[in-house]
Amino acid sequence: MPEMNRRTALGTGAGVIGAAMAGGGNAPAAATEPAQQGSPHLFPLTTSAPSEYDGGSLRGAHEQNFPVLAGQNGSVYFVTLEVGGIREPHWHPSAWELTFIISGKAKWTILGTHADGGYHNDVFTAEQGDLVFIPQGFFHYFENAGEQPLQVLVVFNTSSIEPNDDIGIMGSLNSIPRDVLAATFGVPASAFDQVPTEVKPVVITRRK
Repeated sequence: MPEMNRRTALGTGAGVIGAAMAGGGNAPAAATEPAQQGSPHLFPLTTSAPSEYDGGSLRGAHEQNFPVLAGQNGSVYFVTLEVGGIREPHWHPSAWELTFIISGKAKWTILGTHADGGYHNDVFTAEQGDLVFIPQGFFHYFENAGEQPLQVLVVFNTSSIEPNDDIGIMGSLNSIPRDVLAATFGVPASAFDQVPTEVKPVVITRRK
């Protein structure tokens, strides 16, 4: 299978998060409308054109649509997960992530190395007013754990479009030959027959 370039697959625009995760997204190119006329320092984030997915939507302010951010190592995303929505499991090779819960309840899973040399899988619930920090390179995702839409604001220490620094689980699995996956998990290669081979930009999905 040819190597998949996630950045190319996502184009110049899928926008926010935050994840990134398993099955069926249909993301359009993210909006790249300029900052509001009248001030180069003002951007209408929550009313900007969203990228729509099966499980929610995202809106982003980054150096391509908010030029004042160019070279500033900063970008911001407004993410909505509908009931049952999931941000595709993913990690950011060159950026940390700071997420503020605006409304709703989120279940988080964060996996990373720690000072004792081991891996720790941190699973917890965050609610309105909570702040969550994900160190650079940590594998993570979040899902809507409530009965109303979940809205979060995500800040990255990068000025680029978020998926350009986003390695999702779908793309990761499909970069590994099935026989290598089988050897790693200790199961027959046929166990992965149901994993789609066509890599699509999932980013936000939904429990079926």
